[in-house]
Amino acid sequence: MSSFGQNYRVHTYGESHCKSVGCIVDGVPPGLKLTEEDIQVQLSRRRPGQSDITTARSEFDTVHLQSGTEHGVTLGTPIGLLVQNKDQRPHDYAETDLYPRPSHADYTYLAKYGLKASSGGGRASARETIGRVAAGAIAEKYLKEAYGIEIVAFVASVGKVALPFAEEEDEVLGKQYMDLVRSVKREEVDREITRCPHKETSQKMEETIRAAKAKDDSLGGSITCVIRNTPAGLGEPAFDKLEAVLAHAMLSIPSTKSFEIGSGLRGTTFPGSIHNDPFIEGVDERTGEKTLRTSTNWSGGIQGGIANGEDIYFRIGFKPPATIAQEQPTARYDGSAGVLAAKGRHDPCVVPRAVPIVETMAAIVIMDMVLQQNARKSTASLLPALTHLPPTMVLPGKSTVQAVVNGKDVGEVQNQKIGEE
Repeated sequence: MSSFGQNYRVHTYGESHCKSVGCIVDGVPPGLKLTEEDIQVQLSRRRPGQSDITTARSEFDTVHLQSGTEHGVTLGTPIGLLVQNKDQRPHDYAETDLYPRPSHADYTYLAKYGLKASSGGGRASARETIGRVAAGAIAEKYLKEAYGIEIVAFVASVGKVALPFAEEEDEVLGKQYMDLVRSVKREEVDREITRCPHKETSQKMEETIRAAKAKDDSLGGSITCVIRNTPAGLGEPAFDKLEAVLAHAMLSIPSTKSFEIGSGLRGTTFPGSIHNDPFIEGVDERTGEKTLRTSTNWSGGIQGGIANGEDIYFRIGFKPPATIAQEQPTARYDGSAGVLAAKGRHDPCVVPRAVPIVETMAAIVIMDMVLQQNARKSTASLLPALTHLPPTMVLPGKSTVQAVVNGKDVGEVQNQKIGEE
């Protein structure tokens, strides 16, 4: 369907060549300072025509707030967001009257609905993601102000050109790659035309994209995304595990083909003795309180489907764009053989422009989980304190439920037992 989320609910609308695209966002807390400029930043990073290695379609994607705010503050009511389509060229798609484009959604939309949009990609177009990006930009602003959460995505590979994920065979993931995961900023990502923050790799990616474009061809690639300062405890067992919902969100983005959390498929080649993340004493960077951390983070910040407070990082694979100007032997709708050379303006590689889409979809997921967890904690806080739980049921000194055994705090009881041993 066209809606995503349970507590932070986003409903998008629009097709590639209709009058406008946008969304309705429900669940935004009241009192958040919000202007169109706050939302426009990510939309401008997503928009077409940014460089000569993206589509030539010229859209400024200016967002218009329709409802849900007054005097620059959210009211807690649904927020309507609208972006006008201005540079449509329906005549570029005459050949799709005869041919379903190979690996595109032309045929499957007809199989589902019995009809389809007469030009462009319809709902399968990346224009649909404008609503997601706008909704995610609002979520990002709240998460940053309320929790200090930071979300950064970057291009990790284009075709066969990739970041050095591991320098040695016996490394789960290499230092260069993990340093980017831990510390890269959006400013560094945006300095490169490819949005790969590793300059040498970025130059090779750019050359590879230009070569494909010169041949009227296209390339796939992958994007890594990291979410920092996430509170521990987010995620809903068993079917709404945090990585499962992130995967759902990411694989709903057009052209996506794969999702890996943490060490991903590479981690499956190592024994548990190397891949396990040992716990160590640490400090919660948001609160300054002592907490458990992990000395490595091959889990990608999620264990048992629940955030453990470490950086959450994952990687998404994107296929090569389906619409290419190179001649392709394929069948017409009537089954007869033919040759299609598609027209129109299309990205030779989608990953540079998909970076803000990945970031904002991640923000929507985390926002939804934050609202769900806060509702649970707030509801539980109204109950009387429990005083009969054994030490094995609570986290010493950290539980919202103050468990007491024999009149002593659980932490005191456990320390006493350790001393006796």
